[in-house]
Amino acid sequence: MSGTDILTGIGMVLVIEGLVYALAPQLVERLLEALRALSLEQRRNLGLLTLVSGLIVLWIAKG
Repeated sequence: MSGTDILTGIGMVLVIEGLVYALAPQLVERLLEALRALSLEQRRNLGLLTLVSGLIVLWIAKG
């Protein structure tokens, strides 16, 4: 994995997040409200689940 790969990945994340904010800002607001309703432990578990899911996708892609 080179620095170019890392920058490409970061760029793709920024493009996707930018699209979400540009196309559905009200959805983002509702999502943030839903996240505020979760406990700290639930948010941490959600973050860990997202992390593991991302690692699995990367592992499959590099397969």
